[in-house]
Amino acid sequence: MKKQINYKVSGEEWKEAKDRAFNKIVKKVKIDGFREGKVPRNIFEKKYGTSDIITNAMEEMIDEKYKDIIVSEKLVPILEPKLEIVKADDEGFEVNMTFILNPEVKLGDYKDLKIKKDAVKVTKKEIEHEVGHILDRYAELVSKEGKAELGDTVIIDFKGFKDNKEFDGGSAEGYSLELGSHTFIPGFEEGVIGMQKEESKDINLTFPEDYMSKDLRGQSVVFNVVLHDIKKRVIPDLDEEFFKDLDMEGVSNKEELEKVVESEIRVQKEQDADNKFIEDLLEAASKNMTIEIDEEIIDAETDRMYKDFVQRLKMQGVDEELYYAYSGAKKEDIMKEMKTEAEKRVKYRYLLEAIVKEEKIKVTDKTAKDEVKKMADMYHMTEEEIMKELGTLEVVKYDLAMQKAIEVLKENN
Repeated sequence: MKKQINYKVSGEEWKEAKDRAFNKIVKKVKIDGFREGKVPRNIFEKKYGTSDIITNAMEEMIDEKYKDIIVSEKLVPILEPKLEIVKADDEGFEVNMTFILNPEVKLGDYKDLKIKKDAVKVTKKEIEHEVGHILDRYAELVSKEGKAELGDTVIIDFKGFKDNKEFDGGSAEGYSLELGSHTFIPGFEEGVIGMQKEESKDINLTFPEDYMSKDLRGQSVVFNVVLHDIKKRVIPDLDEEFFKDLDMEGVSNKEELEKVVESEIRVQKEQDADNKFIEDLLEAASKNMTIEIDEEIIDAETDRMYKDFVQRLKMQGVDEELYYAYSGAKKEDIMKEMKTEAEKRVKYRYLLEAIVKEEKIKVTDKTAKDEVKKMADMYHMTEEEIMKELGTLEVVKYDLAMQKAIEVLKENN
């Protein structure tokens, strides 16, 4: 929902605003023959004109009027207003201020939606698969004789040549490579398969057209490879020695391990089923809701999601440009996907806020403080540290209210 308000300033009010703007600007102005901050108005305007004065006066009046409008019109804007400057000169200025407000929400049916939660079942195959993962983590690399095979780890020296000249970044010594890991460009690992210890081999390859280095894209090269060792993965037996190394409480044999694994799989599946149940409920209830969401709200949520994405990359030590160079992904494609998700998130948020209002859900300060204490204990932090991360108690109260709205959905379906 949008609301546009026209605002004009002229006459004495505009003159006073320009005077204040000049007095602010002139403090930092230096002109030969005058002390800093003491330049007369006519001298300043003759040298610099009036545009800076008008701009500063206009910004001050917009800030002032913005606060007045919020109070007088009883508005709750959720984004910065859009400004359209109609006029700005020595005689006065006029601006159109467009406020983006929360949309009107008409709740439809959100109870008795006939949504079923998926039943959870853990199969023997799933248990065996997970036990296999555990065994794989404890596998050892043991040197072997014969030829290198898919799945083996080889220790190699290699040098890359383009036009009979060694190119940067194409050489290494004592490099450990798992065959089948697709660490190298297509054809390299396949070329190593079948080699034996201390064998030397030239592998002719062509770099992919989308390779990150522009100098090597589509280029024909030769890698000279010397293989020094071949190691195969040896999976441990489920014997006494393995369970001693595993050091898992209450687990000393295969049957006990499978019970623990089954429990862990079940917990994860229950969580996944619950998340899907909530998603299905939100989707069904939102379809019954009547709402028109301004594009600006969705765009703002998309931008927030993208900033979070970039921040997560930085936390992993990956620069934004480097990510795109290595992944081959395009920002516009990521933004498009995020916008679809943002639209859904915004819609669900308004749905839950409407349920909170409809159900008269209230969260007390005490309940919120108890939640902060619980979070502090869970993350081994102080309550002050938690509050520093969250901001205010109102944020905690809001989140708890939204959680209660989700519980209303779940309990009534």
